[in-house]
Amino acid sequence: MTTSALYTHFARHAGGAGLKGASTHYCAGCGHGLAHKFVAEALVELGVQDRTIMVSPVGCAVFLFYYFDTGNTQAAHGRAPAVALGHKLANPEAIVVSYQGDGDLAAIGLAEIMHAAQLGIPISVVFVNNAIYGMTGGQMAPTTLTGQWSTTTQDGRGPLQGAPMRVSEVIAQSDGAMYVERCALFDQKQRKRCKNAIKKALRLQLEGRGLGFVEILSECPTHWRMSSREAEAHVRDVLSTVFPLGVIKDEERQPWFTLPKPDFSPERVLAAIGASDAAPPRHCRGFPEHIDAADVSIKLAGAGGDGAQTAALLLTKAAISEGFDSTHIPSYGPESRGGTSYADVHVAREEVLSPGAPEPHALVAFNAPSLEKFASTVRPGGLVIYDSSVIRTVPDVAAGVRVVPVPCTAIARELGNARVKNVVALGALQEALRLLEPASLLAALGRSLAGKSEWIAVNEEAFRRGGSAAAGRS
Repeated sequence: MTTSALYTHFARHAGGAGLKGASTHYCAGCGHGLAHKFVAEALVELGVQDRTIMVSPVGCAVFLFYYFDTGNTQAAHGRAPAVALGHKLANPEAIVVSYQGDGDLAAIGLAEIMHAAQLGIPISVVFVNNAIYGMTGGQMAPTTLTGQWSTTTQDGRGPLQGAPMRVSEVIAQSDGAMYVERCALFDQKQRKRCKNAIKKALRLQLEGRGLGFVEILSECPTHWRMSSREAEAHVRDVLSTVFPLGVIKDEERQPWFTLPKPDFSPERVLAAIGASDAAPPRHCRGFPEHIDAADVSIKLAGAGGDGAQTAALLLTKAAISEGFDSTHIPSYGPESRGGTSYADVHVAREEVLSPGAPEPHALVAFNAPSLEKFASTVRPGGLVIYDSSVIRTVPDVAAGVRVVPVPCTAIARELGNARVKNVVALGALQEALRLLEPASLLAALGRSLAGKSEWIAVNEEAFRRGGSAAAGRS
């Protein structure tokens, strides 16, 4: 019978073969190994291994998914509670465990865990507190003790860094948190208490009663600069005096979480967004092989408000409607106006393998900083279209790159609306590049303006005027 939800061999090390295939990446004496063991045993004892999703953090436990034979999701730094809630609400029958360290949960992710605890949706949080940033080299964490040395508190944590945060006590104040307990690992009695606490938090989730939060005071011999035995003694004699062990909150609540499993059927999803499963009409005869045999990349860039992101999204939607794979990745600069904000678009015959466009086939630039920044990245034989109404100087480009000036802003103003300059640029891009068909982009434009029929005529005219301007200058 399986007694643990851990893999027998860990493929991350030596392909799972030999002694290395049975060892984790944790330092000798680290508490994560025991914490993993107790979680894994509790999952099997409760019979929920096949229903469990472990959400791993950014931190020492970042490779947790190599060890747990369960469903696994890797969350962005600090966002594990938010990801856990998404899993629980999307699949209420799942048992979801957010496993986090003190830097991930109490620093970067403090907002996420506070809102999750206040909400009280039944998930289980395992909080491993070793009072220091482990993975990134030993910086001060929110739980670092007063006077404790770290790489960012060379003289020890002092008054300017504030007192260490007692996270469990903070979580216990939240209305949604049902059960909060702090445990340790320094002897067999404490380890047994820790295992029981984890199992209880999981059982409360299984019964639909509420959120369980288990803090584990963990040894970190490496960054504490101690031996394993010294680290255990440090937890027992020092750490647990600052962070007292025991149950901090334990409310008796009736089972309440009976949310039905959401319906994600295509019919329901399409109805929810007001869409249809009917295929849109297609206008392209085939993939634009004259540009590239398999994948065309385009970068659109400008200041915030220039419409580069909107134009990129329209281009992507048009390509998808034609049956191609297409991606749109936005990148917003820090400036709301000025500077550069850009979007990378790929249109692939079968599948986009990488959504970035560091060397695009074509660039559309709406302002001078964007042209200056990206013109040299266009691959040889490519295309640059820029708004000649506002850009006066063109930087050097690679050999064979066509540079097409189009007065996008001036044309838009002639039409009575400067906001349609991005559609002028789309018309110019279509004329100069022949990526799709004019009807493809006009159809996508019409769908995006379905609720604003008064805007359709001016946008269609902007598209045609952009095409004419490019035809006269290519």
